[in-house]
Amino acid sequence: MTGMGMRYERYDDAEVTEFRVVAAPDELVPALQRSAFTERDGCWVRSCPAGTPHVDDAWVNFQRLAEPWLRQLAGLEPVLWEETLDLVCRRLEGIDWWLTGSAALAARGMAITPGDLDLVVSGADSHRAGELLLDGLVEPVAAVDWFCDWFGRAMFGARVEWAGGVGPAADQPEITDFGPHAAARLDKVRWRDHDIRVPPLDLQRAVNVRRGLTERVRLIDQFAD
Repeated sequence: MTGMGMRYERYDDAEVTEFRVVAAPDELVPALQRSAFTERDGCWVRSCPAGTPHVDDAWVNFQRLAEPWLRQLAGLEPVLWEETLDLVCRRLEGIDWWLTGSAALAARGMAITPGDLDLVVSGADSHRAGELLLDGLVEPVAAVDWFCDWFGRAMFGARVEWAGGVGPAADQPEITDFGPHAAARLDKVRWRDHDIRVPPLDLQRAVNVRRGLTERVRLIDQFAD
């Protein structure tokens, strides 16, 4: 299928389903790489196990929403993170989730524009989160061999990614702002009409120091003062 200069195809066999970007503008190739697509045989691939729930819905959405998400990631379109966070808060009411990454700092009121929304969701609620975000689901919630048990991705006014069932590997070799250490020390912030759980500032500061994000560290220090 073609959409604004991009072409997609789907591949299925007994083991795997693949969503393939078979043509993309050069300006979006770095965004494909940053989104963890695998380059293979001239196309860019994201895959999940065959039979993953909601894979057909995700495929329909992928063809419609892959380009907007990649254009945002490439800095070509604004990231509508506030309206998307409001949607997530309303949709995921009753779900065990919390917000991490730059969006957690923005929710505290810092002058940061996040590139996406990074969520940590309990393993038990991972699939339910995908169902509640089904109209924007671009990667179905699937088992992964990573620091978490499950991973899903959706696109609304901003990209939403969630890690489900995050385990101790997330805090190896260094403590992060999305692992069990952060989960044990969450702060609660009031954002608009929502109470949102976020990592403690000291962990987020340490992560940004390690990443060399000096301006973000300055904003955290200014906020803490």
